[in-house]
Amino acid sequence: MYNIHSERVETLRALMESRGWDAVVLTGSDPHAGEYPAPRWKQVEWLSGFTGEAGDVVITLDHAGLWTDSRYFIQAMRQLDGSGIELHKTRVPGQVLIPEWLASYDFGIEDRLPVVAVDGLCQRTADIDAIVEAFDGRVTVSDVPDLIDVLWEDRPQVPCTPITTVGEELAGESRASKIAWLREFIRSHGCDSILLTALDEIAWTLNVRASDVEYNPVVLSYLLVTSDRVNWYVRKNAFSGTDADTMASFRELRGDGVSILDYADIGLALSGLENPEPGRIRIDPSTLNYNLYGILSSGENAVLVEGASPVAVRKAVKNAVEIENMREVHVEDGIAMERFLYWLENELEAGFTVNERQAAGMLGSFRREIPGYKGDSFETISAYGPNAALPHYHTPETDSNELMSRGLYLVDSGAHYLFGTTDITRTVPLGQCTRLEMEDYTLVLKGHIDLAMARFPRGTAGCQIDVLAREPLWKCKRNFGHGTGHGVGTCLCVHEGPQDIRQNFNPQPLLPGMITSDEPGIYREGRHGIRHENLLLCKASGSNEFGEWLEFETLTLCHFDTRPVLAELLTKEERQWLNGYNERVYNTLSPRLPRHIAEWLRLRTMPLPAPDSRS
Repeated sequence: MYNIHSERVETLRALMESRGWDAVVLTGSDPHAGEYPAPRWKQVEWLSGFTGEAGDVVITLDHAGLWTDSRYFIQAMRQLDGSGIELHKTRVPGQVLIPEWLASYDFGIEDRLPVVAVDGLCQRTADIDAIVEAFDGRVTVSDVPDLIDVLWEDRPQVPCTPITTVGEELAGESRASKIAWLREFIRSHGCDSILLTALDEIAWTLNVRASDVEYNPVVLSYLLVTSDRVNWYVRKNAFSGTDADTMASFRELRGDGVSILDYADIGLALSGLENPEPGRIRIDPSTLNYNLYGILSSGENAVLVEGASPVAVRKAVKNAVEIENMREVHVEDGIAMERFLYWLENELEAGFTVNERQAAGMLGSFRREIPGYKGDSFETISAYGPNAALPHYHTPETDSNELMSRGLYLVDSGAHYLFGTTDITRTVPLGQCTRLEMEDYTLVLKGHIDLAMARFPRGTAGCQIDVLAREPLWKCKRNFGHGTGHGVGTCLCVHEGPQDIRQNFNPQPLLPGMITSDEPGIYREGRHGIRHENLLLCKASGSNEFGEWLEFETLTLCHFDTRPVLAELLTKEERQWLNGYNERVYNTLSPRLPRHIAEWLRLRTMPLPAPDSRS
């Protein structure tokens, strides 16, 4: 059977033979190490058909492989079928990652080093270093920017959307203050400049937003800060004839000493041709692309000082204004969620037909009514029954599954507003549930609650408390393959580092002001999937002779449906937390809901009784 992706792999192999490449590595990222690339850089999807957000491809003359993690295993096997591309599983015991796999691969070469071609624009410097290290240096890495341009007909252009600025009343800090802090950082670290390439870091520093990347309110750009200059390399320069809002934003930025330069000129600038004075430049190899690293390292004028960007942690620790804004945005978003859940329940009870796509659309319509709504923070996952077993299920635009009055429906969604970002998952009983569905629902909820109740000493990393969300599942020999929590930006990327809560070792401590998701789950292929997610604010919890203590405040406001809960599986403390949370949701949201929805919410938030008090 004809498969267009199999054909594209063979076309790439023909190019490889003509150029003398032994392997090609393509990533699902962009020139800024972004998780969600613009259509132009969805090279993995174009080549393989795989649409997941995390996937890299290796093509040799006789093997084609896709590397992705457990969130996408089921999806990848379906989408790769017939392409000739083999799934390589990551984040599992015994995993073999791309660098090690390439280094152990038999290229059948004896008289020369293997040549691995990469699109250096879309490869992080750290990833190339890992490949070279795996080969002990005995490999030739060929940097070929946009290497599939010659194969990809009608490839999308670099996006360009209007830019707006964010005032101090929303950001909590001016761009002048942030730039002054950056300058103090480079001075104290013995550097002359710093290059920022991560889009959310640039947007945060300059207090700017756009829509260059779907679901991410960022601007495709680079930022170079020195002791006396701020150079912003962006497509929308003064001669682009762009919209009035963007031009007003540029005037504001120039008023704060920011020079607006062309996005395409970053390579020329870093080569030293525009600025011949030597200097020590701070770079972050985890986000700097390999192509720009090559330009910098081959020049005579720059001394590279490698290290993590200081912006990541400072951005992750929200200031007082951002925290209050995030509290308010979760009230507004919670109202939209409760309106949606009321609508869904009543539509099904009335016998109306609702499919996954229609449900997602209705939830979006409720959010669009909220003042300050800027767009969804990711594509809504609207999944019924077996589809929910795919953690990152993509709801089809046509012929999506109909919701039935039985079993479980999972909806994972969120939005960007001028004053914050949300990310929430609710698993909803649509009718009678099986004993197994109820067990899984309750065990996942136990894990969610246990993490939300955590108290821990300052200096604790997310990987050290991840077990709290897993232990109820582990005790029943159940598990989930994805991380438990990720950082969330403030009207910025819904996935934000450097903190997370997952099993993988990450030494970054959780700090007061960080906002992180709490989303354990369980997935049974062909049967059901369950996930419960709220956002948590890390905050101080006092100090004593044993040190300083931290705890979480739950920001998300939307009730957990207790109808599938097996109360005998909850401890007294867990039941008290659940009842207290649902009561807080009712007390906070009901005054701002229509009376009939508030009355319905009262019923859905009634306390869950102790097991021995049930009739």
